[in-house]
Formats: sequence, C-alpha cells, structure tokens
Amino acid sequence: QVQLVESGGGLVQAGGSLRLSCAASRNIFSFLAVDWYRQAPGEQREFVARITSDGRTTIADSVKGRCTISRDNAKNTVYLHMDSLKSEDTAVYYCNAVVVTNRITNYWGQGTQVTVSS
Repeated sequence: QVQLVESGGGLVQAGGSLRLSCAASRNIFSFLAVDWYRQAPGEQREFVARITSDGRTTIADSVKGRCTISRDNAKNTVYLHMDSLKSEDTAVYYCNAVVVTNRITNYWGQGTQVTVSS
C-alpha cells in the first residue's frame, strides 16, 4: 500500500507561481513513475506531468514551459512547480504513483485545490 498526500494548493493571482508537493508513505525511488493530473469542474482528469524512477520527465503541452516536475528521494516527495499561472489552470491537482510488483498498481492522493484568479 502507498499513501500519497498532496499539499501546496491555494488561491493565487494570474501570473503567479505555486509549488505543489506529493509526499509518499514509502520510498519513491521504488516507484515506476509519479504523475501529476488535474481535474477542473465538469472536465475529465487531465495528465500534467510525469517523473520516472530514472529521472526522466514528461510535461503536457498545455503546461509546457510553465511547469516543472522534480523529486526529493530523501523526503519521498515529488514536486510540481507552476509559473505564469492562468485561470485555466484552476483545478484539483492529484498525484499518482505507478507501482510495479507482480502487476501495475496506481495509487492516488486526495488532491489539492488550485484556484487562479484573473
């Protein structure tokens, strides 16, 4: 079992920045990947960014150039840093851990709300 706790969301003005954190209950180095997703009201959950166990990153086109994903293995934490926030970035942000044992299992956090005011 893996527990994930997101934090760092809040209300920010357009053009501002936020850093979201995803703290895991065990060593993130053992995860195949950790992803960030977001879901706006009435919309489907959308992929935002991924960092793999070997440090490779993928950023969605919708946030490319404004978001970076990183991790601190010592703190078992993955971060999503967002700059130049826009109103369309308003959503609940979730992290997802992809764990491989004898099968692939996805674990989700409870989410953190990001609201960007224009």
